Amino acid sequence: MSTFKITKKHHKHLNNPFPSTPRSIPFIQGNLFTTSQTLPPNQSFQVGKDFQLLWSTENGGCLSISHLSQPSKSLWSTIPGEAFISAAVAETEVEESRGSFAIKSRYIQLVCHHQSIEDIIFINRFFDEHHGFLPDYLDLDHLERNPKFADCPVLVITGHIFSRRKMKGPRSCIKSEAKISSASARYWVLFDQKENNQIGFQVKIGQPKFQLHRHKASPSTASESYRRLRRKLRRRRKWNVGWCWFLSRKKGLTANSSSEEELGESNVAETITEFNRVCLTYASEENEIFFGFGEQFSHMNFKGRRVPIFVQEQGIGRGDQPITFAANLVSYRAGGDWSTTYAPSPFYMTSKMRSLYLEGYNYSIFDLTRYDRVQVQIHGKAMQGRILHGNSPLEIIEHFTETIGRPPELPEWVISGAVVGMQGGTETVRSVWDKLKTYKVPISAFWLQDWVGQRETLIGSQLWWNWEVDVTRYPEWQQLVKDLGTNYIKVMTYCNPCLALVDEKPNKRRNLFEEAKELDILVKDKHGELYMVPNTAFDVGMLDLTHPLTASWFKQILQEMVVDGVRGWMADFGEGLPVDAVLYSGEDPISAHNKYPELWAQINREFVEEWKNNHAGKEREDLGDLVFFMRAGFRDSPRWGMLFWEGDQMVSWQVNDGIKSSVVALLSSGLSGFAFNHSDIGGYCTINLPVIKYCRSEELLLRWMELNAFTIVFRTHEASQSPSFRKILTIKHTGNKPRCNSQFYSNEKTLSHFARFAKVYKAWKFYRVQLVKEAAQKGLPVCRHLFLHYPDDERVQSLSYQQFLVGSEILVVPVLYKGKKNVKAYFPVGETCAWKHIWTGKLYQKHGSEARIEAPFGYPAVFVKVGSTVGETFLTNLRNLEIL
Repeated sequence: MSTFKITKKHHKHLNNPFPSTPRSIPFIQGNLFTTSQTLPPNQSFQVGKDFQLLWSTENGGCLSISHLSQPSKSLWSTIPGEAFISAAVAETEVEESRGSFAIKSRYIQLVCHHQSIEDIIFINRFFDEHHGFLPDYLDLDHLERNPKFADCPVLVITGHIFSRRKMKGPRSCIKSEAKISSASARYWVLFDQKENNQIGFQVKIGQPKFQLHRHKASPSTASESYRRLRRKLRRRRKWNVGWCWFLSRKKGLTANSSSEEELGESNVAETITEFNRVCLTYASEENEIFFGFGEQFSHMNFKGRRVPIFVQEQGIGRGDQPITFAANLVSYRAGGDWSTTYAPSPFYMTSKMRSLYLEGYNYSIFDLTRYDRVQVQIHGKAMQGRILHGNSPLEIIEHFTETIGRPPELPEWVISGAVVGMQGGTETVRSVWDKLKTYKVPISAFWLQDWVGQRETLIGSQLWWNWEVDVTRYPEWQQLVKDLGTNYIKVMTYCNPCLALVDEKPNKRRNLFEEAKELDILVKDKHGELYMVPNTAFDVGMLDLTHPLTASWFKQILQEMVVDGVRGWMADFGEGLPVDAVLYSGEDPISAHNKYPELWAQINREFVEEWKNNHAGKEREDLGDLVFFMRAGFRDSPRWGMLFWEGDQMVSWQVNDGIKSSVVALLSSGLSGFAFNHSDIGGYCTINLPVIKYCRSEELLLRWMELNAFTIVFRTHEASQSPSFRKILTIKHTGNKPRCNSQFYSNEKTLSHFARFAKVYKAWKFYRVQLVKEAAQKGLPVCRHLFLHYPDDERVQSLSYQQFLVGSEILVVPVLYKGKKNVKAYFPVGETCAWKHIWTGKLYQKHGSEARIEAPFGYPAVFVKVGSTVGETFLTNLRNLEIL
């Protein structure tokens, strides 16, 4: 029986505007069974050099892991008397529509929810005998181990998971209605130290075994069955940590009653050969707050929620109304919801200083809906991850990024002034540049998304996805780049891993789609044909990033761009690999989907490093280092990406997809290792229809400028416009001329405000440089949730978008509500210094208190620590720039 189904919804134009949450396997609970004859009542096992696992038989048996520096603090523990390993078989259905995905568990065929523990034992690579115990895929020679701890034995917990429920499969799988199916499987859980502050775990489930039992022979109660199981275990085995007993004992014990006489192998075994869901369940405290999970837009605390980890379009509205209703109506699930994101990560940290992350790229769900436990469900037959130790949130981030990777130091030029994002061609750029000179705006770069030219489609103006300059739209391109460079202003452009048909483009020099097709480096469908992926108003070919020729070919495209003087680019997309695509590597397309944005970042980053190595000394100093920024990502993206942006927010004040969501994304990503992140000033997505209007107001633009002056990059983006209802599907990538949106160059007020906050941004550059170095060394974000520095303050733990820290020295409380001219600032407990309001000089000394702060346009609520060198330097620079 097939366990995978894909439904395409690309061209369905009338849909349920309120789609249900994709169904997953319900929370699995079962019992844990042990016997005192095989396991001692209490025992401690040292794992590696720095961790210990405690086993206790009290209350049914439980495990607990701690770091030896704090043995009384549990980093991870199971629930006494309850199963912590379970597995299931279910059919996976994926509904896909233009970068949006809904992954469902439709048909649950088998659940093994009870568990026995039969052994807890150490093994190491010096004993060949362990090959008779571990399956080949868990052989120690195949485990990735830190050489520092390679000589330390691996702790293995093994036993069986089993079920005694009626099968929910088709009747062909069950011989008669009068029989109840019993299923069991062997499992192995391995623990080994990975780093000084990380312990790795791996869960593997063996093949399921089935037996059918006549109903009349079934025990009257489950407890009687379990007592028989324990008696059987006692007869067959005794506790012994020696290898002779361990290797000579009989394998494959199943959890069935010995009194059942009429047993027969079911043809279930013919249709179910392995599990495709694995669950790990462990304890949590009722008041424990969960942060992280990558770049999240709606929530900071995920306790009480089920968090899916899958890269995809964030959606248009994400629950904000009426736009989500409209987007879902005309394009399947285009509105998204609170959980949809470009850059998720299977990582969290909690208010109790506990942290865990999964390795690999399989689809996973973190179920935090129960007050006393967590259940991690992974789509696959194995689970692998790490448990982290840290005494503070800052330590946890540092330990996490030590493994997944940290970004390099950004080129100083990109954090020195405004990055002016605009479109229109050479003369338009020169005209706007002249205006900005009048206002003495400090400029780092012009980001010209439309450098490739534009064309008219059924839905409006769109870019030509053929990554070379369009000399019709940008005549004298090289002279423009040179003139800007003479004034220490860089040029940045745009590209993505997709290629469009350009047969009709009149002035092309290269046809990149045909070149890639000839090289056979585009993604294929299941028939081995070129996979044309629907995207807005046209279909595209998507680069197969697993093909050995792809990276070198695309790097050559980047090389031609850089030779013309370009020093940065947006590396867009990366979230839309179809889950039925066939890749050169042959890997599973669902896990490849989550990995794709990392591969996309890796190609760009490798090119940057190669270019740097080829241009050393003064030549590189004169030319300037390269940088790229992207929106899609996964757990290890900080290793490869240089700079991130949050994608396409609505031009609104709303919570889930407007200015407030940009702050949540900034802070949640920072907690997840994404040290450098920012948003488009003013948002991007626009709807201008008679029935629905989302246009960027001047007020929103000004307030977003004030907000982004305190992020890593201060960058504008022209918002897109939707001339027709159908365009709701595609507004996110059109780059249309934004007629209904306020822009930084719209009038004297917007220009002067833009100039003012570009100077405010410049005033703390000295501190930004310090924070960039710290991020490269420790993985700490530039913009920080107050939890990172005040983790014991319960009020801080409840904060979302209301306020944030820049480093540790600047407190920002932005105006995020329409029409508001004041904000409520909270001054956290645990700070020894008073906070100084930068505009009035007023001191706020009472910690753990709130204050209402006036915040008219141009004077957002910003505070520095009294006595802080950073704060005093910032204020001095503001005075020198005639801002203060």
